[in-house]
Amino acid sequence: MQVRETGPQPTIETTPAQIPEAKRVRQLDRVIIRFAGDSGDGMQLTGDRFTSETASFGNDLSTLPNFPAEIRAPAGTLPGVSSFQLHFADHDILTPGDAPNVLVAMNPAALKANIADVPRGAEIIVNTDEFTKRAMAKVGYDVSPLEDGSLAAYHVHPVPLTTLTVEALTDFALSRKEAERSKNMFALGLLSWMYHRPTEGTERFLKAKFDGKPEIMRANLAALHAGWNFGETTEDFAVSYQVAPASAAFPTGTYRNISGNLALSYGLIAAAHQADLPLYLGSYPITPASDILHELSRHKNFGVRTFQAEDEIAGIGAALGAAFGGSLAVTTTSGPGVALKSETIGLAVSLELPLLIVDIQRGGPSTGLPTKTEQADLLQAMYGRNGEAPVPIVAPRTPADCFDAALEAARIALTYRTPVFLLSDGYLANGSEPWRIPAVHGLPDLQVRFATAPNHQQADGTEVFWPYKRDPETLARPWAIPGTPGLEHRIGGIEKQDGTGNISYDPANHDFMVRTRQAKIDNIAVPDLTVDDPDSARTLVLGWGSTYGPITAAVRRLRAESHPIAQAHLRHLNPFPSNLGEVLGTYERVVVPEMNLGQLATLLRAKYLTDVESCSQVDGMPFKAEQLALRIQEAIDAR
Repeated sequence: MQVRETGPQPTIETTPAQIPEAKRVRQLDRVIIRFAGDSGDGMQLTGDRFTSETASFGNDLSTLPNFPAEIRAPAGTLPGVSSFQLHFADHDILTPGDAPNVLVAMNPAALKANIADVPRGAEIIVNTDEFTKRAMAKVGYDVSPLEDGSLAAYHVHPVPLTTLTVEALTDFALSRKEAERSKNMFALGLLSWMYHRPTEGTERFLKAKFDGKPEIMRANLAALHAGWNFGETTEDFAVSYQVAPASAAFPTGTYRNISGNLALSYGLIAAAHQADLPLYLGSYPITPASDILHELSRHKNFGVRTFQAEDEIAGIGAALGAAFGGSLAVTTTSGPGVALKSETIGLAVSLELPLLIVDIQRGGPSTGLPTKTEQADLLQAMYGRNGEAPVPIVAPRTPADCFDAALEAARIALTYRTPVFLLSDGYLANGSEPWRIPAVHGLPDLQVRFATAPNHQQADGTEVFWPYKRDPETLARPWAIPGTPGLEHRIGGIEKQDGTGNISYDPANHDFMVRTRQAKIDNIAVPDLTVDDPDSARTLVLGWGSTYGPITAAVRRLRAESHPIAQAHLRHLNPFPSNLGEVLGTYERVVVPEMNLGQLATLLRAKYLTDVESCSQVDGMPFKAEQLALRIQEAIDAR
């Protein structure tokens, strides 16, 4: 498949006969749009609806929502700016894009917070109604940037969005404040016209959302249509744009747009179905993991039971109890919650019960940056418990891949009777991309065989149940449902005797149990690491988790400039793939980009005694492809 994410893209202008000369149509192969405004301006909803229509049109896409951590930051201030970036194309893309071709700024704060990312020549649509002296003073504008020439390098479209919206809704029984709330739909209509996006899906969405408020529903529809008509009639927008569907970039199938948290939720439901087990979620709400709790609570018809606990410890305690009772048990959280859950994770290691710990990483430490992304929980997942308490770690690489990663985490947990970490992050959780809906018959078989009869014969011939008598291949202990006659057994955090499960303080037994639990994790069957190296490169770029998109885009740029670069990406971080050491030894240089201060690099150096070069970023945002390409090139040139 040909890919073209390699820098500036050519455009071809056409003027179809049926379109007046004043309204030309320009064909583009990709566009990056950023909607930005106050956190109450509905930018996330606007971006989400534009994304949904773009997905239904058939473009490949990638999104980056970015919003304040405060529940309601002061209106019109820089901390209160919320934005939504969408990159869509007629070919395969991997990231939300480095810089927007179009910025929609709903107020001065939105303009000031985002203008540094906007390249020269880009289009800026500004809501002029909000550029009052007071609003500009809040963000440090002494004079209006719309009048002082500071935006001369851009194609600026001054649009009185608020006024136009209110005028479009004069026939509705709404107050001015209520009418102003629909200005995001006016902006959505305008952008839908500019990029030939369908609006039928948004119309259905508005009718369903405001079904009980018909006047609000009709007002939003009117604002949407008014925005479209404004683009069609105003002289300021002489050009509209078309981006063809990316049908050649996708295998045949049924697709939908999906976010990482939604894909992960569906993956958990699918895993429970494939295992023929009820799904139990014990969770406490925390950004950016809460959407999983919200989504799973809607699916009781699939045997899903959700429990919103009073705190993080109660959430995982309930989940571990559900695992003891025979459910596919899950707890969801972010970094601070993992710290609180650590003792119970250690208990799950001791009990050797399947449990999924879904950590949607965010900026830390402590409360840190609740709505920003980071990959800094890797060492916590690896070592953040007392004693020797090894836990497998799985990390998805894209929003859609969260579905498959959930299935893989469940496979490991159920097969090896162990808690498993699934490390996603805020970038994947809130971002979205097209997802090919898989056929159910193609999903892995996760069927579990519970213990149903005694498994050990004593010297006197009587048969008893030994809860720690292990499968010789997986070292997993039997999973016996409480209440099964004859299989009564004791659980708890105090060390158990091998086989019998009786409490044991014997030093030799403890040594054996510690080494056995470690061996069980070390021997988990995971696929070998595959390397993309078409040019026999001497430099390898190795990543994990959500860095996949930016790394791949950066590698494509470097290869387009005739730099031979190899790329590999880790899904399994504990245990590592068995061939990882061999792969590392094949290359003269290994560059490891990650959104932390070098945690994977530290693990690689410790385990394989190899010199890897850490390329780190901890600013709460994902890597930009161009920036990462330059840093990889610098690492190569420095040797």
